[in-house]
Amino acid sequence: MSLNGTTAELRSSGVSPEILKDKSAEHWLMEQKVSLGNAVLNNSMDFNCSEDRNRSVDSTFNGQKNWVALLISLVIIITVTGNILVIMAVSLERKLQNATNYFLRSLAITDMLLGILVMPVAMLTILYGYTWPLPQALCPIWIYLDVLFSTASIMHLCTISLDRYIAIRNPIHHSRSNSLTRARVKITAAWTISVVISMPVPVLGLHDHSKVFRNESCQLTDNNFVLIGSFVAFFIPLIIMVVTYFLTIRALQSEATLCLDQLVVRPKWSSTILLPRGSLSSERLFSRSSICRDGASSRRSMQSLSNEQKASKVLGVVFLLFVIMWCPFFVTNVIAVVCGSACDEDLVGGLMNVFVWVGYLSSAVNPFIYTLFNKTYRAAFARYMRCRYHEERRPLQMILVNTIPPLAYSSSGLPLKVENSLRKRAEGSRSGSFSNTDRSNSRNTQNKQERDEVVSYL
Repeated sequence: MSLNGTTAELRSSGVSPEILKDKSAEHWLMEQKVSLGNAVLNNSMDFNCSEDRNRSVDSTFNGQKNWVALLISLVIIITVTGNILVIMAVSLERKLQNATNYFLRSLAITDMLLGILVMPVAMLTILYGYTWPLPQALCPIWIYLDVLFSTASIMHLCTISLDRYIAIRNPIHHSRSNSLTRARVKITAAWTISVVISMPVPVLGLHDHSKVFRNESCQLTDNNFVLIGSFVAFFIPLIIMVVTYFLTIRALQSEATLCLDQLVVRPKWSSTILLPRGSLSSERLFSRSSICRDGASSRRSMQSLSNEQKASKVLGVVFLLFVIMWCPFFVTNVIAVVCGSACDEDLVGGLMNVFVWVGYLSSAVNPFIYTLFNKTYRAAFARYMRCRYHEERRPLQMILVNTIPPLAYSSSGLPLKVENSLRKRAEGSRSGSFSNTDRSNSRNTQNKQERDEVVSYL
């Protein structure tokens, strides 16, 4: 019943106006209380439903963050552990202590530092929604380390490619200058170039924070530095690395063909060709055929070519994976600068966040490549995981190393070594007339075997 209807009934029944006013006010208050209670109840139910919905969304988002953090933590652990094993292998294994493996050890140091100093902070920014969670002064330092280690990786690979090409094209000069000290000088040069290229980042960032911050996210905002740095630190070294690598492969094939020609047309009566001293022809001939000598060393020459080919395959896989994993990031970086506001910033930002982790992943795969293609690395890693840091000797090797052989005497009173030497000398004098024929037959057989080896190598 409405309030007006109730009032009319009370008036018709002869109730006084004061009582009528009190009854109307009481009835109105009761209706207000009921409506207010219903509104509070409805609002409470809506709030509880909204809170449950938000709690469900937050739990799903936190679950996704936990999986991302777990996956990134696994990548960081693999990167740091694998590269530590590479550093230990080159430092402890005598077979791996050469110039190329010294470069690979320095590259492993670069990847290890990337996994320790850069990747954890990058994971932290992902967990905070790409908002910089640390003090602002640390942002340019973190970007500097990121640029430094990425640039150092490409510089090391470029230096390795150049060094191997020089070794194949000019082995005489390279053998004279390729000491371990010179290898360390080249490694220092690669690090110095990387430091110089990445140094503008902290200089600009510490002076002006707007150069390294965009929407509270720590990233480079100077388009000129991004564009120039991408070409100087990646694309130009990449071109040098790829060109020299293919030239190295071509030079190895030419050396193998040259060895085959020398073995086929080698004169039977002489193996020496006299050319004027200091002439260009003699230097080039000696340089080109320095690994293809006559006689017993030809077999070792073909083994050397085979080793060079295997090393080139391993380095080729390293180069290829590095290019595949870092190219998307740098290409997207350049496209974002060129197109500017015409590009979708959210799309470009999402691609950059994914591609940078693909590039980081290249630092984790190199130890697996060495393990897959090199049995020395594989054996060393297996021992290090069992906490055995020295090469295990076979039982026969232990006997030969730790035992002094006794001096035996014959029945004639002479040591056996002396008696055997006298017997061999006497037999040699008796068979002197047949030595020339045997030597000729042996040389012909050896030449045939060497030609077969070269053909199978090619």
